[in-house]
Amino acid sequence: MGIQYRSRKKFGPFILNFTQRGFSSWSIKIGRWSWNSKAKAHRVDLPGPLSWKQDKS
Repeated sequence: MGIQYRSRKKFGPFILNFTQRGFSSWSIKIGRWSWNSKAKAHRVDLPGPLSWKQDKS
């Protein structure tokens, strides 16, 4: 297992994700709701360590 490079850049509610190879995906987060372009899934943060996820399938 080697060391991996990951970076996130935030521009308001938009988040750009980068890896060693360059651009990876983008996300949008508004309040407790978020959506990721790579997973194409909605996620809602619930109280405590819980979250709810709905895959687009």
